[in-house]
Amino acid sequence: MKLINKCSLVIVALLTSVILSFGQNALVRGNVYDKESGEPISFANVFLENTTKGTTTDIDGFYTLADIEPGDYFLVSTFIGYDTARVAITLTKNDIEYVSLNLAESSVNLGTVSISASRQTDRTEVKISKVSVSQKQIKALPSVGGEADIAQYLQVIPGVISTGDQGGQLYIRGGSPVQNKILLDGLTIYNPFHSIGFFSVFETEVIKNVDVLTGGFNAEHGGRISAIVDIQTREGNKVKHGGFVSASPFAAKAMIEGPISKWSEGEGSSSFLFTAKRSLIDQTSKSLYGYAAQDPDVGLPFSFQDLYGKLNFKSANGSNINVFGFKFEDQFNDPGLANISWDNGGFGANFNLIPATSNIIMSGAVGYTNYVLGFEQSGDDERSSAIKEFGANIDFKFFGNNSEFAYGIDLRSIRTDFIFNNPFNQIIDQAQSTTEISGYMRYRQVIGGLVIEPSIRFMYYASQRTFSPEPRLGMKYNVNDNLRFKFAGGLYSQNLISTSNERDIVNLFNGFLSGPTEQVRGLDGQNLDNKLQTSRHLVLGTEYDLTDRIQLNAEGYYKDFPRLITVNRNKLSNAEPDYIEEEGEAYGIDFTAKYEAPRLYVWATYSHGYVNRFDGEQTYPTVFDRRHNMNFLATYDLDSDATWQASVRWNFGSGFPFTQTQGFYNYQSFFNGPGTLYETNNPENVGILYSEDRNDGRLPSYHRLDLSLVKKIQFTKYFGMEITASLTNAYNRDNIFYFDRVEYDRVNQLPTIPSLAAKVTF
Repeated sequence: MKLINKCSLVIVALLTSVILSFGQNALVRGNVYDKESGEPISFANVFLENTTKGTTTDIDGFYTLADIEPGDYFLVSTFIGYDTARVAITLTKNDIEYVSLNLAESSVNLGTVSISASRQTDRTEVKISKVSVSQKQIKALPSVGGEADIAQYLQVIPGVISTGDQGGQLYIRGGSPVQNKILLDGLTIYNPFHSIGFFSVFETEVIKNVDVLTGGFNAEHGGRISAIVDIQTREGNKVKHGGFVSASPFAAKAMIEGPISKWSEGEGSSSFLFTAKRSLIDQTSKSLYGYAAQDPDVGLPFSFQDLYGKLNFKSANGSNINVFGFKFEDQFNDPGLANISWDNGGFGANFNLIPATSNIIMSGAVGYTNYVLGFEQSGDDERSSAIKEFGANIDFKFFGNNSEFAYGIDLRSIRTDFIFNNPFNQIIDQAQSTTEISGYMRYRQVIGGLVIEPSIRFMYYASQRTFSPEPRLGMKYNVNDNLRFKFAGGLYSQNLISTSNERDIVNLFNGFLSGPTEQVRGLDGQNLDNKLQTSRHLVLGTEYDLTDRIQLNAEGYYKDFPRLITVNRNKLSNAEPDYIEEEGEAYGIDFTAKYEAPRLYVWATYSHGYVNRFDGEQTYPTVFDRRHNMNFLATYDLDSDATWQASVRWNFGSGFPFTQTQGFYNYQSFFNGPGTLYETNNPENVGILYSEDRNDGRLPSYHRLDLSLVKKIQFTKYFGMEITASLTNAYNRDNIFYFDRVEYDRVNQLPTIPSLAAKVTF
C-alpha cells in the first residue's frame, strides 16, 4: 500500500506540473465536415502548408494544432475521396482560432480507401489493448438472420470469449460480464445483450464508433476491474429526412432521421433520430425453424423490443449537445427450462463545449438508467434483481505541442434491490443505496518516437467507506515507421458484484449487487475488513506493418485479481455469511492479422489464455476458461461498384470447463428442521453429487461457419434496397448449449439457420 501511495504522489506531481507547461504562441482548432451532408469526417489530415505542423481529426471530426508561431498560413485538409480544402489564416501571439473545413466529394472516382486513415494515429497514441470498431466493420461481418449487430462483431475481437448462440455473455481477457463496463453515449448499460446471443440492444445504423478496451486502460475509465466497451451513436441527418425499414425472420426494424434546422456552412444545426426494433423469431420459428427448437409448437423462445431516440443541437463553433432516451426489453420463455424477462430504460444528455477564447475543451454527460430482471425456473423459487443508476461527469482537455492533458470528475448514485432463495431455502437479499465519487488526471506526450501516457484515478466508495488511488501508465515506442512496441499497466477497483450461477456454462440469471456492507468470509476463514474488489493489469505488445496492406499485432497480458467478492450460493444456515472472498488471475497472448485492399478485407485472430480462481480450498479454472479461440473473417466486393458483397466468418473455441457428476441421491430438504418426516417422506427432487474437483471436466469444442451475400440496389440517389441472404452454422455443427444432468439430455446451440432479409432506405 505504501508503494501505491508513493507511485500516486509521483504521478500527481508530474501531472500537476504539466498544467504549467502549456504556454504557447497560437492555437488553431476546428472541425472537418462533409460539405454536402454536414457529417463530421473522422481521421482526415489537417496541416499548415509548408510547415511540420499537422494532425488528424478524431472520431468527431475535431482537430487541434498548438504552439504555432504568429504569421500568415494556409490551413489544409485532405481525405481520400474528397477534394482538398485550403483556407488562409492569420495568427497572432496567444491567438486561439476556430476554423471549420468543409470537404467536397471528389469528382474523380478513387475507389475504396485501401488503408484506414486511423492508422496514422498508431504512431502518436498508445492504443494498447484497444480495438475501435466502425459501423462499416460491423456490416462487413456475415449477418446472422440478415441483421448485422455489434454483439456478433465483439466476438471476433481477440481476448473476447462468448458462451454461445443462446443466453450468450461476453468474457474479456479473464473478466466476467459484471467486471466489464458497457457505455452507451456515456450511460452505463447493465445488460446489453438479448437472450438470443446474436443481438444486442444497439441498432447498427446509429452506431458511430465502438471502443473496446480489453485491459490496461487509462484513468479516464474506472469502476470496473477488467474491460470497457464504449459505444457512441451518431447524430441524425442534418440536411434531409430519411431512414429505412427492414424485415427478416429474426426481427423487424425501422429508423427515421432528419434536420430540425438544416445545416449550412458556418452556421449551427439541429437534428433528430429515432429507431425501433422488434423480434419476430418467436413467431416465425414455429414454421421456419421448428427443427431448431426443443418444442416446435413453442418455437425459439426469444422475444425482444428496442427503442432509441436522440436529438442533437450544434453551434457554429462546433459545440454541441445531445439529448437521448432508450427502452430495451427482452424475454426468454421456455416452459421446460425457465422464464426470464428484463427491461432497461433510461435517458440522458451529453455535451461538448469549445470556448472561443480558451485552450480548453469541456465535455460531459448526465443520465439515469433503470434495469429490472425477473427469473422463474421449474423447481426453484423466483429470483429478482433491479439496479438504478444516476450518473454525471465533466471532463476538461488541454492541447499542447505533441501533448494533451485531461482531467475530470465523476459522480454515480446506485440503488440495488435483489432477492434470491437458494436450494437450501436460505434467502439472500439486498436493498442498498451507494455513491461512487471519482476524479482523474491524464497526460500524453510524444517525444520523438516515444509516446508516454501517465494517469491516475481516485475512487471513493461511500458504502465501503474506502478510498482507492489507482495509478496507471501507458507507453509506446516507434522503432521505425513500421514497427512499434507498447506497454500498459495499472490498478483498478469496483464495488459491483454479480449473482451468476458459476455452475452454469450459460448463465441465465445475471443479477447485480453493490459490494456488501455485512460480513464477508475471507480466504483465511476470517471476516474481511476491506471488501473492495481489485485487480492489477500488465500488458506488453508489438505492432508491425508488414506491408501497406497487412498489419500484425501481438499482445501478452496478465491480470491479477487479489480480491473478488461472490455470493455464497451454498449457504446452509443463517449463521453463515451471504458473501465469500475469492482471488484469481488471467493471463494469455492474443494475435491479430489484418489485410485491407480496395475490395477485400481479412481479419484473423488467435487467443491463448488461462483463467483461474482460488476459493480458499482449491484452485480451479472458471467456466469461461477457454484455452484456444480463433476467428477468421473475410469480406469481398464481387464488383467494382460494391453492389455485391460476400462475407464469411469461422470461429473455433476449445471446450469450456465444468464440474463433473459423481452420482445422484434422493434429496430431502429438511425445511421443517428436526421434525421433518424423512423416513416416510417421498423425496420430490433428485440431488446431484458433484466432483470434489471443481470444473475438472471439459465440454466439447465449439466451431461454426457463417456465410452471407448482400445485394445493393440504388433506384435513385436517396432511395434503394438491400437484400441479404445468410446461412448461420453452415455445416450444422452440434455445439452444446447445456446438459440436463438429471434427465441425461444434451441440448445443443442453434443448428443451420438460413435467412433472407430485405431493407429499404429512403
